[in-house]
Amino acid sequence: MKIGVFVCHCGSNIEGTVDTAAVARASLEFPEVAHAEDVMYSCSEPGQEAIIEAVRSKGLDGVVVASCTPRMHEPTFRRAVERAGLNRYMLEMANIREHVSWIGKNREANTNKSADLVRIAVEKLRRNRPLTPKRFDITRRVLVIGGGVAGIQAALDCADGGMEVVLVEKTSSIGGKMAKLDKTFPTVDCSSCILGPKMVDVAQHPNITLYACAEVEEIGGYVGNFTVKVRRKATYVDWVKCTGCGACMEKCPSKKSHDSFNEGLGGAPAINIPFPQAIPKKAVIDPAFCRQFVKGKCGVCAKICPTKAIDYSMRDEVVEEKVGAIVAATGFDLFDHSKYGEYGGGRYPDVITSLQYERMLSASGPTGGHVKRPSDGREPRSVVFIQCVGSRDKSVDRPYCSGFCCMYTAKQAILTKDHIPDSQSTVFYMDIRSPGKLYDEFTRRAMEEYGARYVRGRVAMITPKGRKLLVRGADTLLGTQVEVEADLVVLAVGAEAAKGSPHLAEKLRISYDKYGFFMESHPKLRPVETNTAGVYLAGCAQGPKDIPSSVGQGSAAASKVLGLFSKAQLESDPQISQVNLARCVGCAKCESTCPFGAIHMIDFRGQPKAEVIETVCQGCGICAVTCPQGAVQLEHFTDNQILAEVDALCRF
Repeated sequence: MKIGVFVCHCGSNIEGTVDTAAVARASLEFPEVAHAEDVMYSCSEPGQEAIIEAVRSKGLDGVVVASCTPRMHEPTFRRAVERAGLNRYMLEMANIREHVSWIGKNREANTNKSADLVRIAVEKLRRNRPLTPKRFDITRRVLVIGGGVAGIQAALDCADGGMEVVLVEKTSSIGGKMAKLDKTFPTVDCSSCILGPKMVDVAQHPNITLYACAEVEEIGGYVGNFTVKVRRKATYVDWVKCTGCGACMEKCPSKKSHDSFNEGLGGAPAINIPFPQAIPKKAVIDPAFCRQFVKGKCGVCAKICPTKAIDYSMRDEVVEEKVGAIVAATGFDLFDHSKYGEYGGGRYPDVITSLQYERMLSASGPTGGHVKRPSDGREPRSVVFIQCVGSRDKSVDRPYCSGFCCMYTAKQAILTKDHIPDSQSTVFYMDIRSPGKLYDEFTRRAMEEYGARYVRGRVAMITPKGRKLLVRGADTLLGTQVEVEADLVVLAVGAEAAKGSPHLAEKLRISYDKYGFFMESHPKLRPVETNTAGVYLAGCAQGPKDIPSSVGQGSAAASKVLGLFSKAQLESDPQISQVNLARCVGCAKCESTCPFGAIHMIDFRGQPKAEVIETVCQGCGICAVTCPQGAVQLEHFTDNQILAEVDALCRF
C-alpha cells in the first residue's frame, strides 16, 4: 500500500506554532508512506489539485491530510480523492489545528504531537478498506413542526416547490408569537397585515396538510423515509362542520381564568377562537373550564351551534404520516419574570411583560388597543421599560442575549407616544444592541423624535408608592442613583427554548444545548442542518432571533429540503455496524441499546441472531461497545483499527 501525507499550513493557524515541513519529513519514516509534503492551504483549489496530482503520479492508495477538524473539511477532501480515482473512505484526517496549534504555543512540542497524530492516522488508514454507499428511494413529503412565522415560511416554500407538506401546530391556530404582536420593527407596520396573508396561504395551499391542536408523538425511520405519529387532540368541536361564526363564544357561561393568547389579561370563554384572523378559524373547548365537563351539565354551545358541530364525546386521534424530511420550527417561550422578586412580577398588577403590553396595544386585544393600567383601568402617563429581564443574567441562568428585546422596547416606546401623546417613556438598559438593517436608526428615532428617556443601568427594585410604582435604579453613565415614579412598568422579558424542546429533540434524535435550544450541525457552514440527516432547523428553535432572521432561516431550511428531494435516490452512509453471525450469541443487548431501532433479532438456522437494518443505522457505535462477544463491528472504526491507533502511539 502506498500512502500520501499532506500537512497543511492553514496560513499561520498551524504553521505559526507547528513546523509543518518537519512533520512531513517525519511522516516519510512511517510504514507504507510513499509521499509527504507540506502545503499552504490544503482545502484550496491548488491544495486539492496537489493531492490529486500526487495520487495519480505516485500511484497512491490512500491519503492522510493533517489540517483542521474533519467536521469542517472531510467531505471536501473525500471528493478530492474521489476525483483522483480513489475510494472516498481511503482518506484519513489528522486534526493538528484544534487539537494542537490552537491549544499550545510550544513549537517543538506541537510539532512532535502533530507527527504523533499523523502516525495514528497512517496506522488506521493501513487498515481501511473501500466502502460503497447504497442507494434507496425517498418519500417526497416534508413535516414542519411549529406554525410560527418560520414554520409558515418553510411550509410555503416547500409547498411552492412542489412538495407535499404536513404542518403540525400544538395550539389551535398557526401564527405563533408574531400573531400576538401589534406592530413590527423597524417599519412599524401591522403584524397581522403581514402575517395574515401567509396564514391564509397555508390554509388554502393544495400541497399543505395542516394539523392544529396536534403534537408529534413518535418519530421513526431515517432520512428520506421517516414515519411520524401525530396526536390530534380532542377539540370537542367538529372542525368540518364548524364555520367559526363565534355564536358559541358569545353565549358560553364559563370563563377561563387565564386567556393564553392575551397573555392572561382578562379571561376567555371556555369555548374559544383565539383571535379574529386565526387559521384555522375553528372553536375549541377547554375541558378544564367547561361546565359540561366540570359539572356534567350545561350544553349551551351545543344548543345554539347552527351547524351542530359540538361533540363532547370526541377523543384524541393518532394519525401516521410518512415523510422524507423534517423541519423543526418550534419557536420560543418567554422567561418567567416572577423569578425577579425585586421587580414585583406576579405580585404588582401594574408590572407586566412586553408581550402583555403588545396585547394592550393591539386593536384585537383585551383592551381594544387602549393602554390601561391593569389595577384600575386608568391611562398611564409615565411608563418605565426595563430591559434584559431574563437575558444576559447569569444569576437566573440566562447569560445569553435574546437579540430582539432592545428593538421591541424601542418600538413600544414609540407606540406609547402614539397612543398617549402626553406620556413619558423611560427605558433602563444595559447596552443597546441593534445590528440589523435600519435598526440603529430606529432606536435613535425613539429617543430623538419620540422623547424616550434612556437610562443606562440596572433597576434594583420596584416598590408601590400610593397609586404609582417607584422604580429605583442606577445611571451608570452619570454615576448616580435614579428614582422614577411610574404608572406602568413593562419588563422586556427574554426568550427561552419552547417548553418540551429537549423531549422533542430526543424524538428527532438531534442535540440541544444546556438551555434547550436545538443544536445546528455547524454554526457557520451548516446553520440550518442538524447531525441527524434529513432534520433541519428554522427560527427560534435554534436560538433567539427576530422576524426577518426567522423568515430567512425558514426559507433556508426549505431550500435544504428541496435540495434533498431534488435527487431521484439518496445514498446511505456505509459507515454502519455489521454483525458477525458466527460470534453473535443472540443476547439482544445491541437491540435494546440502539437509539435508532436499527437492530432487530432474526432466526438464523434455529438460533436468534442480530441483524442491522442498514438504511436505519446511523453509525453511532453504541451497539459495538455493548456487544460482549465483539460480534458487532462499526465499519471504518473497527476494534482492530482503533487498537492499531493506540498501539502506534504507545510504541514511540
